[in-house]
Amino acid sequence: MYGMIRRYSGNTALWDSVAERADEITPLMSGIAGFKAYYVLRSGADTASVTVCDDQAGTEESSRVAAAWIRENMPDAATVAPQVTAGEVVIHHTG
Repeated sequence: MYGMIRRYSGNTALWDSVAERADEITPLMSGIAGFKAYYVLRSGADTASVTVCDDQAGTEESSRVAAAWIRENMPDAATVAPQVTAGEVVIHHTG
């Protein structure tokens, strides 16, 4: 498995809007080949999204899909490129 974390500083209004429209975003992410999980985390003024897929190609596709959706549905949203951390998942445990 492969994971990608995208950390965004500020612009909480964008992420509030994205959260309100989760029902539109969730099917897009689940349609990506090898998709396993997608999370959005809020910590004060910072937000992070976490994607886990079978491979690197899936996580990269999730970034393209999310960016395209924001451009199409929220064209006035001023976003700064996220800080990205990505790599192979070395420990996987679920409840």
